[in-house]
Amino acid sequence: MPGADERPGAAGGEGPGSRAHAPAGRPPRVSRRALFGSAAGGLTVVAGGAAAAALRSGDDRSIAPATIPFHGLHQAGILTPRQSQVRLAAFDLGARTDRGRAAALLLRWTAAAERLTRGESPDPRNEPPGSRAAETGVLAGTGPARLTVTFGLGPGFFDRPGLTRHRPAALAPLPAFPDDRLDPARSSGHLLVQIGADDSFVAAHVLRTLQRLAQGEARLRWTMTGFTAADGRRNLMGQIDGTNNPDPRRALLSAPGVPAWLVGGSYVVIRRIRMLLDHWDTLPAAHREQALGRRAADGAPLSGGDERTPVDLAAVRPDGVPMVAANAHVRLAAPAADAGDGAVMFRRGWSYHDGVRADGTPDAGLLFLAWQRDPRTAFVPVQRRLARGDALSRYLVHEASAVFAVPGGVSPGEYVAQGLMEG
Repeated sequence: MPGADERPGAAGGEGPGSRAHAPAGRPPRVSRRALFGSAAGGLTVVAGGAAAAALRSGDDRSIAPATIPFHGLHQAGILTPRQSQVRLAAFDLGARTDRGRAAALLLRWTAAAERLTRGESPDPRNEPPGSRAAETGVLAGTGPARLTVTFGLGPGFFDRPGLTRHRPAALAPLPAFPDDRLDPARSSGHLLVQIGADDSFVAAHVLRTLQRLAQGEARLRWTMTGFTAADGRRNLMGQIDGTNNPDPRRALLSAPGVPAWLVGGSYVVIRRIRMLLDHWDTLPAAHREQALGRRAADGAPLSGGDERTPVDLAAVRPDGVPMVAANAHVRLAAPAADAGDGAVMFRRGWSYHDGVRADGTPDAGLLFLAWQRDPRTAFVPVQRRLARGDALSRYLVHEASAVFAVPGGVSPGEYVAQGLMEG
């Protein structure tokens, strides 16, 4: 589980008329007015003061408003304090989905997300051409519950619409890691949708809505459902997550050297990590703490201090034995001293529990998300280190994996990745 110790640099630490083809040699232009008229206004939020402090320290939801603005310099759902519920979903483009049709899908999704995050139903004119389905008003009288909808593009997205040359080098598929047991059906994907909310009913319906709006252009590849503890801190192994997580803004992309459509965005690695809880629960408490390198009760490092005390990897007991074991997770996940910002990852996770497996063991664990500027210099080297002997990894199974480029934020009248699709 990359980064149960969330240090900076550790592997852990947030249309109807649009289907026409563009003339040869010219990028497609998808008109928002052609879809259903002018857009509603929006607000841009810049984190500051107490909100910024909460982002740096973890996921304090007590200061969060009920409605999260959709528009801004960054897509909501990265800097946003973590909600209690998440739906992660990946879609694959259809065989006939070219650049214009892919742009129309992103426009439909953007328009729907704008309204849903305000607690409104999608405009009925936003339904895909030929669709017989319609919004049923399921969310009538239900508040938005801090709903955020975040969109990402997978490596394979760029090939179908003829955008291969625009695929960022940092969006290379992740390499194979020792001991991975990945299920291809629950890995990868052309398009990512992350839906966060404090109401599982809201999150579930929003996913259903976006799936309906994708009719004819993209099919659902996989979906995963997660939740947090009441305090948003502990995972199902009993560990405190979020300790010393870096400021999430350090994972955001900026110019120069970044395509305009990615400025303000990020890259996210998603891993479904099953915890071998039946085995973990039988271990002595001291053994569990040594595997992690932190105390279970308060998250303090075994080298001493409290939760916020930096881990002293050189500390030894009177007999000369390291206080933090050589194969402890926090030691192997620690960044190289010269790694710089390139290795910083802002990690955010949700627990999942999907019943029991055929052998009677829990199908439960962590939906691990790592936001970063370049997976090649952040997630990949850390995961390779962990794969070489992390004591915690013997109680974990990595079952699904994906990487996505998450475009920058959207202004009123625009749609997600518009600069890429029309540039």
